[in-house]
Amino acid sequence: MAKIESRRKEEFTYRGYTLEDLKSMSLDELKKVLPARARRSLNRGLHREEKRLLEKVQNDEQDVYRTHRREMIVLPQFVGKKIAIHNGKNFESVKIEPEMIGHYLGEFILTRKDVEHSGPGIGATRSSKYIPLK
Repeated sequence: MAKIESRRKEEFTYRGYTLEDLKSMSLDELKKVLPARARRSLNRGLHREEKRLLEKVQNDEQDVYRTHRREMIVLPQFVGKKIAIHNGKNFESVKIEPEMIGHYLGEFILTRKDVEHSGPGIGATRSSKYIPLK
C-alpha cells in the first residue's frame, strides 16, 4: 500500500523525462521521445496555423487560446494552458494536463453529440404511437 501512495506522490514523467526536461527540449529532441504517429507528423513540419498557436502559447499572450487545428499534437509547452478546440459547431475549452502530451487536440473534444430520442414520430408502428397521459 505504501508503494502505491509513494508512486502517486512522484512527479510526472513522460518516458523517463520530467516535465521540466521536456519543456527545455528543442522540437527535434522532443520528436525522438514522442510516439511514431506524432513523430511523423512533426517530421513533416507544422502548418502555419500550428506555428502561430505554438508561438502564442510560448509567449503567454492569453488566458484561452482558440484553434481549429484538431490535428495539432499536444506539446509540453501547452501544459497548464486552456485551449478552446473547435468541434465543428463551437469551441470547447480543455485544460491541458501533462498526461495529454503526445496526443492530438481533437482526441479530447468529441465532434458528435449523444443521440437523445424523444417520443415516437411519424411512421412509427401502431403500438408504439401510444403515449400514456400520466
